[in-house]
Amino acid sequence: MLGLGSLAKKVFGTPNDRKVKSVRSLVAKVNALEAEAQARSDEELIAKTHDLQARAQAGEDLDGLLPEAFANCREGARRALGLRAFDTQLMGGIFLHQGNIAEMKTGEGKTLVATFPAYLNALAGKGVHVVTVNDYLAKRDAEWMGKVFAQLGMTTGVVYPYQPDAEKRAAYQADVTYATNNELGFDYLRDNMKGSVEEMVQREHFFAIVDEVDSILVDEARTPLIISGPSQDRSELYVTLNQFIPQLTDEDFKLDEKSRNATFTEEGNEKMEQLLSQAGILPGGQTLYDPESTTIVHHANQALRAHKLFMRDQNYMVQNGEVVLIDEFTGRAMKGRRLSDGLHQAIEAKEGVAIQPENVTLASVTFQNYFRLYDKLGGMTGTAATEAEEFADIYKLGVVEVPTNKPIARVDEHDRVYRTGAEKYAAVIEAIQEAHAKGQPTLVGTTSVEKSEMLSQLLDKAGIKHNVLNARQHEQEAYIVAEAGKPGAVTIATNMAGRGTDIQLGGNVEMKVMQALAADPEAHPDELRAKIEAEHAADKEKVLAAGGLFVLATERHESRRIDNQLRGRSGRQGDPGRSLFFLSLEDDLMRIFGSERLDAVLSRLGMKEGEAIVHPWVNKSLERAQAKVEGRNFDIRKQLLKFDDVMNDQRKAIFSQRREIMDSAEVDEVARDMRHQVIDDLVDEYMPPRAYAEQWDGEGLAKAAVERLNMNLPITEWAAEEGVDQEVIRERITEATDTYMAEKEAGFGPDTMRQIEKQVLLQAIDQKWRDHLLTLEHLRSVVGFRGYAQRDPLSEYKTEGFQLFENMLDGLRSDVTQQLARIRPLTDAEREQMMRQYQDQQAQQQQQMVPEHEEAEGGDVSARAPGFDETDPATWGNPSRNDPCPCGSGDKFKHCHGRLA
Repeated sequence: MLGLGSLAKKVFGTPNDRKVKSVRSLVAKVNALEAEAQARSDEELIAKTHDLQARAQAGEDLDGLLPEAFANCREGARRALGLRAFDTQLMGGIFLHQGNIAEMKTGEGKTLVATFPAYLNALAGKGVHVVTVNDYLAKRDAEWMGKVFAQLGMTTGVVYPYQPDAEKRAAYQADVTYATNNELGFDYLRDNMKGSVEEMVQREHFFAIVDEVDSILVDEARTPLIISGPSQDRSELYVTLNQFIPQLTDEDFKLDEKSRNATFTEEGNEKMEQLLSQAGILPGGQTLYDPESTTIVHHANQALRAHKLFMRDQNYMVQNGEVVLIDEFTGRAMKGRRLSDGLHQAIEAKEGVAIQPENVTLASVTFQNYFRLYDKLGGMTGTAATEAEEFADIYKLGVVEVPTNKPIARVDEHDRVYRTGAEKYAAVIEAIQEAHAKGQPTLVGTTSVEKSEMLSQLLDKAGIKHNVLNARQHEQEAYIVAEAGKPGAVTIATNMAGRGTDIQLGGNVEMKVMQALAADPEAHPDELRAKIEAEHAADKEKVLAAGGLFVLATERHESRRIDNQLRGRSGRQGDPGRSLFFLSLEDDLMRIFGSERLDAVLSRLGMKEGEAIVHPWVNKSLERAQAKVEGRNFDIRKQLLKFDDVMNDQRKAIFSQRREIMDSAEVDEVARDMRHQVIDDLVDEYMPPRAYAEQWDGEGLAKAAVERLNMNLPITEWAAEEGVDQEVIRERITEATDTYMAEKEAGFGPDTMRQIEKQVLLQAIDQKWRDHLLTLEHLRSVVGFRGYAQRDPLSEYKTEGFQLFENMLDGLRSDVTQQLARIRPLTDAEREQMMRQYQDQQAQQQQQMVPEHEEAEGGDVSARAPGFDETDPATWGNPSRNDPCPCGSGDKFKHCHGRLA
């Protein structure tokens, strides 16, 4: 019998069905304009773009332009790539434009879908950012989809790490910019550390389309992006503490795997105290409980965590003498990312590699707050439904499941649960052999690099040829995935999130077409595609006969979404396929979430070795455990966001103040207001209102005026005069400092003075903000203890954070006033001395360069370009950066005279 909810859904459809239904009329309008778009010449497609741009920038609503823009874009993609977008792809594009997350299954062509809303929104002339999970995908998609935008008369840019500033600025000025989430966030922070508006690279945050939105806005949202600088070196402390941890026994510490924490027990504390006293780190008579021991306790805890919670080849790997973190969700090496609070240094000490100094934060932002800067946000992924609540709560994004172009024909089998890991792996190898024998391609999912490599060794023993896809094969991964659908192929993957390449049965046609087009740019895309598709047809038939792609997972991940991503690799575009999860009671998820009871039941039932439990109830209970973990992770992210919101409001205030100063030609008013405020504060401090003249501290005020205003004023004499009150003294000090600063301006010249004021202001803001971030970090680390006193840590953090921010602004006024009061023009003697130093440096550099140049000249004079004149760049011809230098040195132009040019 149907429940009321089911009955209502049958009659009215689900909310998702209603959303899908609401855009069908728009899709019909786009289809109606298709013939008209096809009739346009290439020039007319571009002319149509210009017409739409003029209308959009004149204020016409983008929603009204949607049918015409989508029809034009569909035709552009058909001509540039030979791909005609399906109706379901147009639907996905409409939902993205409306600021939703379009959940589209693997193989539905999400990369092409993004071009439609990107094209439509780029018409406004404010730039659109398409965000991908790694640099390879950003470059690939920009190159691939850039052809579509070029066909339509739009420009495409790509942003990547270590890119020259001029190139990066040009990429952000393009109509559509492809970039990774990390690079966008770091560029935002770097821009807000620049000294002038001209140096900034990003423009306004108008519209972003986030590919693999769940990976970026959920998995990575817990980690803030931090730009940091080095602090004092403490390597000896790490090395010493590292030697003590192996001497501990299991009774000395407690592990909490659920919250990923490790703490010393009472016995452990005593043992550590003894060891630290013997090593001379803990002074005689001092215990670990004394306030002075806070730093030592902190580093001892980090050393314990490094040994007991962070495992090599699972959480990190050692590469070229460096500890490189591994992303738990994607299995990728996260080069350049470091753990904070001395934990990374503790791991470096454990592995015996060089210890890099700890860093202090210069600027930071979380992805959550960065992406909330955009006026409009859209996202695409194959799996977002399980996190719909979080997207709605934090980013105000709706999730819409877009129907697949063809019905899904994949069979998802029930999980198989074995008692031990050894039994599970034996069954896995058997299943792989069975599929391999009949020519069925198999994708094997694991949860860590370590497990991938163990499985790889087992397959080597069994004599099965296979590919391993994990953090160590970043460059080849797209090609490995492209080949994973060939008959009998076996591919082991740490995690399939954000791989960005389809596993097509028989092999990936797109990848082959792109390689062929790169090799022969003149070839016609349609003809090339037809030729390659014909070659693939036979392989595809074999795979279809064998039952399509077999996805075999060796463990459940703590997030259902990651499991669904792995499953979704099979059965794309209506292909057949199957998925099967092999589990054991020794798996992390099973062990943490009560496998003892299950183990006892299985023992009583008398399960034989190698036997598996297969039952829908097991799937349900596992999914409940996963939902619990997801809920806890969501709470952690939500809490992080609440705390970060406090800093975010302050960050916005500081960054907008900085931007205002950079935009202003003159900031003398700001400096003057700050100076007057400092004088007001000083007078109020030393001559409080409503205090008698005898209670004034004239000497104290005179000293403060020398220190803060660099002026020796007769304040004690003024105070002794008859009828003088605080107001008179305030006016006299203000008048004296204004005259002093006016004389200083006359000495420097007005233009130079304006530049100095601007630089002093920006430097003071940056320095104060850096110190403030460090103070907030320290406050954040201890504010949790206020909970023991029945106080809410968050409201305490807000109150004290605001107080600290006000103190910072007071300190800023004081610093700026003090610095401006102390600068003076150089004397003639000082100027001459500086010029001499500068000339000496220049002469030394010239001497260092001469031998190198003489060698170059003697190197190969015959290779020198005819008419080449060292002093006249006009005679150098027009070599490209990588051509040999025309001087005949044999070096590339960019490394030789190109550097001077």
